[in-house]
Amino acid sequence: MPAREWSWRQSWLDLLFVHWPVPKAKLRDLVPRELEVQEFEGSSWIGLVPFRMEGVMRRPLPDLPGLSAFPELNVRLYVEAEGKPGVWFLSLDATNALAIWAARRFFHLPYYRADMALTRSHESIDYVSRRCASSLAFRAAYRPIGDAYCAAPGSLEHFLTERYCLYAQAPDGTLLRNEVHHVPWPLQPASAEIFENTMFEPYSIDTAGQQPLFHFARRVDVVVWSAERCLSAR
Repeated sequence: MPAREWSWRQSWLDLLFVHWPVPKAKLRDLVPRELEVQEFEGSSWIGLVPFRMEGVMRRPLPDLPGLSAFPELNVRLYVEAEGKPGVWFLSLDATNALAIWAARRFFHLPYYRADMALTRSHESIDYVSRRCASSLAFRAAYRPIGDAYCAAPGSLEHFLTERYCLYAQAPDGTLLRNEVHHVPWPLQPASAEIFENTMFEPYSIDTAGQQPLFHFARRVDVVVWSAERCLSAR
């Protein structure tokens, strides 16, 4: 963990990791040249992550009703810079206009406004997201089907989930890193049915016919540090 104080706090809940293998060559042009697209046993991966946020606020402010909780949908890749694995977001969809502004302003992340709904009934979750003024959408139902566990180091699920920084690019092209900290993911096996997914269309990535990997996590509390410039940034 960084020696300096963290800047933001948030909690991630009712989260589904959905992953498909994608050849590295198809992803290379989607990330800055300073980042290496990582592979696990010869394949790169793309992740789609629906969940909901709570307690989103800058330190030391309290939660604000109507602003600190909202659903979110992420499309992400797995990258590395200066020997540190992390996440590169292709897109992040959310309902909260202020949160979208703050994420674009302070984190330089590609957030978009969407109409979204997450409905939980016992263990099952129905999730719908449709990006405003766009055809991009995701609709699914999912639930955990086993006990919680931590991914074993060296496993594929550890590679896909245990990531403790995110990378972004400032408007001037500078590569930035935000450190993130939380306990290891309390993963659970998951069952999911995807009814609609057009979130990969802007990147010409076709996952039709592939069976994705599913993992569920009920909750993890997170702190995030302000961005720092990567030493490799040019």
